[in-house]
Amino acid sequence: MAHTIINSSNAPAPIGPYSQATMANGVLYVSGQIALDPQSGDLVNADIETETHQVMKNLKAILEEAGLGFEHVLKCSIFVKDLNNFGRINTTYGSYFTSNPPARETVEVSRLPKDVNVEISCIAAK
Repeated sequence: MAHTIINSSNAPAPIGPYSQATMANGVLYVSGQIALDPQSGDLVNADIETETHQVMKNLKAILEEAGLGFEHVLKCSIFVKDLNNFGRINTTYGSYFTSNPPARETVEVSRLPKDVNVEISCIAAK
């Protein structure tokens, strides 16, 4: 199956051997995003809301590079270091999906890249 690699200069460069996203048969698979500033490479994590907003901005940049938006997201996976932050993450995340939110799972994990508190990936299609 042929697929297209999607990379946006408005999202952080991958920190390993993966692409920001791949598209196959009209479906976009976006790699997990953390709260890295795309220009400086610094973590944006003053608090969990700020961190979650940066993650969502990074997802948005990749979606836009593929000609999509949050309205095209079918499913998200959220990985959190501390599920006690779920309410605050959920409120911030929810502000990006004003209608017809996607399917989702949220999982607490022991550690995430660069010791961030939240990582989110998504699948989208037109």
